[in-house]
Amino acid sequence: MKIYNTKTLKVEEFVPIKEGEVKMYVCGPTVYSDIHIGNTRPMIVFDTLRRLFEEIGYDVKYASNYTDVDDKIIKASKEKGISELELTDEMIKRVEAIRHLLNMEDLYKTPRVTETMDDIIAFIDELVMNGSAYVVDGDVFFRTNSVDDYGSLSNQVLDDLKAGARIEENAKKESPLDFVLWKKTEEGIKWPSRYSVGRPGWHTECVVMIHKELGDVIDIHGGGKDLRFPHHENERAQAKALYKTGLANYWMHNGMIDIEGVKMSKSLGNIMKAKDILEEYDPMVIRWLMQSVHYRQDLNISIDVIKNSEVELNKVLNALKQAQLTLALSDIVINDHEKEHYDRFIEEMEDDMNTPNAYSVIFETVKAINQEVRNKEKDLVKIAGLIGSLMRMLDVLGIKYHRIELSKEDKELYALWQKAKADKDFTTADKYRDILKERGIL
Repeated sequence: MKIYNTKTLKVEEFVPIKEGEVKMYVCGPTVYSDIHIGNTRPMIVFDTLRRLFEEIGYDVKYASNYTDVDDKIIKASKEKGISELELTDEMIKRVEAIRHLLNMEDLYKTPRVTETMDDIIAFIDELVMNGSAYVVDGDVFFRTNSVDDYGSLSNQVLDDLKAGARIEENAKKESPLDFVLWKKTEEGIKWPSRYSVGRPGWHTECVVMIHKELGDVIDIHGGGKDLRFPHHENERAQAKALYKTGLANYWMHNGMIDIEGVKMSKSLGNIMKAKDILEEYDPMVIRWLMQSVHYRQDLNISIDVIKNSEVELNKVLNALKQAQLTLALSDIVINDHEKEHYDRFIEEMEDDMNTPNAYSVIFETVKAINQEVRNKEKDLVKIAGLIGSLMRMLDVLGIKYHRIELSKEDKELYALWQKAKADKDFTTADKYRDILKERGIL
């Protein structure tokens, strides 16, 4: 298994901390409104990575948080006239519904910031005590110069970072690069601490949740590439200051999403809510689309792109259905897979999740299935092996498909349909065909 490590800017051989186990954490959404389609990309990317690791024999502990403390949450709750808790509870339910629609596996842990507050405050206390953080008027700031390699994750020059940070420099800070760990506030949800009544800074929350749920250092930390700096850089700095670790051995970042060739942003008014797209299109088509380009590349979404993905996926699923039907009518059970196509698919996926090349293998597998099904002298064992391979490929990609199991009645109905067609009794044939379609057989 090879992974592109954002920190080293290299594709590296994956070596787990503990043999046979992967600990993985991905930054989750801030739950102040319905998530947009861009939020689903890391969900899909890392769900597929988790499935791949499981397919090749690893036990995966995959955690992803919900940020339920934020200025945007306070503002949105006021606008709706409800409490922050009511708002975030509802938004989390909606995220979970979208995860279900997109066929994502259940997470190992889904920590919430509000449920981790005692640990967050204790973490900040330790940073203050060891000199990595300082207090000014009830606010707490992290000293970035307490870490000797600050900026190394995002591969940026410190002088350049300082120049940029000075634009929004806070007079309370010792350095323009220092960032807030604890914010004194009288507005919205807040907690008491030895410094003030307030709430934590965003960059601190994930470090604490990772430590609590997965330990001092994990195998993989993931998220969108927009999180690389400052969020992940600041996470790593805090972990190094307190735990003397780099927080994660491998950092993975997925590309962004464009809409009709234009970067998706609120200022441009081209935000596409995930629930709206999933109501209009088959969620499996969207999942197929999301993996049609390499996860590190930006992805353009348009109506034409979605339609093309729909055509592609239908070709795959129709071939799978027809081949399953051929076997089911002959009472052949699929209990194995052929190695040639399957091994090539896994090889491509193990190469930093090269899904475009993996898709090419899927299309080759579909072609082989169609050719064999059309043969007059069908090799049913070969078809069964190819189907077994295709199913396992789709399982890794998280694409749901229909499994055909025929009852005695189904087989009799299919035979009647075939006879009606042969007799050119098209009215009767159409009636049987409609019933077979309703049962998912055709």
